[in-house]
Amino acid sequence: MRRERVGFEEEKKRESVSGKKKRRFAGVGESDWWHPTTRSRGQSISENQTIVSQNGNFELGFFAPGSSRKYYIGIWYKKASIQNRVVVWIANRDEALSDSPSLELKLLDNGNLVLLNHFKIPIWSTNNTSKAGNSSELVLGDDGNLVLRDGSDPLSRNLLWQSFDNPTDTTLPGAKTGYDKRTKVSTKLTSWRNSEDPTSGIYTLEATPDGHFGVHWNGSQEYWTTGTWNGRTFSQTPEMRSNSLFNFKRVSNENETYVTYSLNNRAVLSRTVLDLSGHYKQFLWMDGMQDWNVIWSQPLGKCAVYGLCGAFGICSENGAYVCQCLQGFQTKSPKDWDLLDYSGGCVRETSVQCGGKDWFLKVPNVRLPVNSKASKVHTDENCKLACSNDCSCGAYAYTSTGCFTWHGNLLNIQQLDSGGDDLYLRLAASEVSNSGRKVSVVSVIVWLVSGIIALAVILVLMGFYIDFNRYSSAFITSETDG
Repeated sequence: MRRERVGFEEEKKRESVSGKKKRRFAGVGESDWWHPTTRSRGQSISENQTIVSQNGNFELGFFAPGSSRKYYIGIWYKKASIQNRVVVWIANRDEALSDSPSLELKLLDNGNLVLLNHFKIPIWSTNNTSKAGNSSELVLGDDGNLVLRDGSDPLSRNLLWQSFDNPTDTTLPGAKTGYDKRTKVSTKLTSWRNSEDPTSGIYTLEATPDGHFGVHWNGSQEYWTTGTWNGRTFSQTPEMRSNSLFNFKRVSNENETYVTYSLNNRAVLSRTVLDLSGHYKQFLWMDGMQDWNVIWSQPLGKCAVYGLCGAFGICSENGAYVCQCLQGFQTKSPKDWDLLDYSGGCVRETSVQCGGKDWFLKVPNVRLPVNSKASKVHTDENCKLACSNDCSCGAYAYTSTGCFTWHGNLLNIQQLDSGGDDLYLRLAASEVSNSGRKVSVVSVIVWLVSGIIALAVILVLMGFYIDFNRYSSAFITSETDG
């Protein structure tokens, strides 16, 4: 198996994204934006300006993640981002902007909030159809919710638009996560593509009409669920319930089914994230700790995530590398793997030729890939023959339950410590023979070096022995002469 360059630092990279140095809001004063009586129609913010919530916890502005030159408008923690910017919401995640001083987020006269590129073309909008118009105002709340509301009635609960209804990968306390029975629309969280690219990734969390939640790979394959609600908590996620830190609530009526939670201590910060590894996690920040800590994560185990290592990748729970390529394969995009996006998987280094010119490499003690095809043969040799005679067969396994073959990409292979099966992977004969030659050459070199060292030691000892004998003889002769 081929090791790739992703190690123990992945958790740190995954949970926080570094951004450019923050710059203060330098046009309209911050108080003009959050104060409920402010008339905000026609105002805007540009690339070097931000809005800060009243309590200073959250900040809205333009940012470029990591070393990227792509710009987004988003919300991040202001206080709890000491080393790295922790982004909780992005407006234009799938419509990045180029670096330009003329980028602008503007509240139009018709009451819509729009994001304009350097050509002043809208690339994102709240698409608000309400008629607040001249009285609409924008507020970044102390809870991290960006709200568009009617400024003539600031105490009204009738909001024109809010970011809590349009999440990216994060849910904050006070936000609803659920299913609207009237519109048949579910709240959806979607992971980032990689640690420097907030584009929609391959993992999504959605609520079902009956009120439980599931995480899906590629919009289809569900690999984890909260389980059903038992009146106090979800059957497979006991962590989602009230405790000394949180007040957890589930609501189900004729209009909607949703869950929400609040914090019992205002000095504590929390966020729930579907991260780019495909795990649903809750993080906690306390001022005394000065760091984000994971208090629960589902599903349990890195390799429980469907398709984590992509095609022809193999996952390991206990290895230094979570994902590796099978022998004879290499990463399709090394850069993506460095940024913790393994979804592209691995590709063959040498194409198979079929016609009896290929070999099968044993990959021992693994959890077998998904999407196998059962073959009606009853011996190991016949199973190998069935795969060998079919050029579309890329691997086979003969287990206690029969013969299985795989055609196309291999997904969800996991290296186990014990109790696994043996997978036989089809490779070009040159790959298998080259591997053998490499081992042979290494063995020869090891033996040769060992022999040289041993010979050198023997020669040194012989030299000491000869010198000692000469000295002894000379000493005895001198004594006799005396």
